[in-house]
Amino acid sequence: KKKINMAAKSVEQILTFAYEGIDKRGQKVKGEVSSKNMALAKAQLRKQGINANKVYKKRGNLLAGLTKRKVTPSDITIFTRQLATMMKAGVPLVQSFEIVAEGLDNPTMKEVVLGIKAEVEGGNSFASALQKYPDYFDELFCNLVNSGEQSGSLESMLDRVAQYKEKSELLKMKIKKAMKYPITVVSVAAIVTAILLIKVVPVFQELFAGFGAELPAFTQFVIRLSDGLQSNWYIFMIVGLGIGFGFAEAKKRSQAFRNSIDRLLLRLPVIGDLTYKSTVARYCRTLSTTFAAGVPLIDALVACAGAAGNIVYKDAIMRIRDDVATGQQLGFAMRQTGIFPSMALQMVSIGEESGALDDMLDKVATHFENEVDNAVDGLTSMMEPLIMAFLGVVIGGLIIAMYLPIFQMGSVVG
Repeated sequence: KKKINMAAKSVEQILTFAYEGIDKRGQKVKGEVSSKNMALAKAQLRKQGINANKVYKKRGNLLAGLTKRKVTPSDITIFTRQLATMMKAGVPLVQSFEIVAEGLDNPTMKEVVLGIKAEVEGGNSFASALQKYPDYFDELFCNLVNSGEQSGSLESMLDRVAQYKEKSELLKMKIKKAMKYPITVVSVAAIVTAILLIKVVPVFQELFAGFGAELPAFTQFVIRLSDGLQSNWYIFMIVGLGIGFGFAEAKKRSQAFRNSIDRLLLRLPVIGDLTYKSTVARYCRTLSTTFAAGVPLIDALVACAGAAGNIVYKDAIMRIRDDVATGQQLGFAMRQTGIFPSMALQMVSIGEESGALDDMLDKVATHFENEVDNAVDGLTSMMEPLIMAFLGVVIGGLIIAMYLPIFQMGSVVG
């Protein structure tokens, strides 16, 4: 029964109640309060010195489910930083939730923060309240907060978690920046090419029909391509959407497929180096943060494996964890995997010998984060001329194919 009650409690929905009443100064007030039920809502109002005359459940918008914004990692990062700032300033935890929630732009994130506040007000710990939202707060986040609560240093721990989230998100943004530009340009080029083949080429085709001469092979190829796209455009669209949907579903449902993609990414010429450096930076940053927070090295390595983001490194980190559990030094165990750079291995060994492992890991993480930044800039600089050449070949090739017959006719007339 106890387990059933705990399960029911964990899924209990946080509701919004509207109220009207009189505050401590005798003035009429009205507003909203979030709680699990009517009784708790009234209790919260009494604590705030409000004598509520009317409390009723607020009706939700019928379109709320359709227009509800997602909680992004950026929202979690902002929440963590603001909460850390509030607590370092001496603001009590519950009041910090209220202040942070008021300043959030995302209503879904605001609802999450108020839900956490209600859990804490109900007597639960901050870490256990976060665990009620596993889609937003991962195990590493919850464990670090729990460690801060247990050691009585929640303020400094939140600041450490905020720094970790900020640097992790910055690293992700750099990688997305490297990928977004070429994908966007190639997508636009594909759309422009399709428009030219469907709308522009047929106009030239009608013009060429009156020439009475054989068209160049390149022009004939483009015309056949245009005819095929016009008559079978829906097939191309269905195949394209099917491939995209199949890829997304396979990636979501098949662990083996995700593992194959992770291994492929490390082998690609330019992307592989970027993936390698970002994964090493993420590993060192996570291990530095967890180890400095007082988490035992074995547990910290498990957290690092979960945050690695690549199956090759996840498996390697779990092997490191097993080796360290048998008494091996971290630096030696990392060297045995053969996938970590020598600079990281030397710094970790120095950190173990000097007793400053977290500082050394932090330096390694910073170094490889800078390497990722430089790699992204270099990739962007390299991709720009390649993309321009690609656009010139594709778009320019179509234009040349359409004007070749006209040039040939001009030379014959001349």
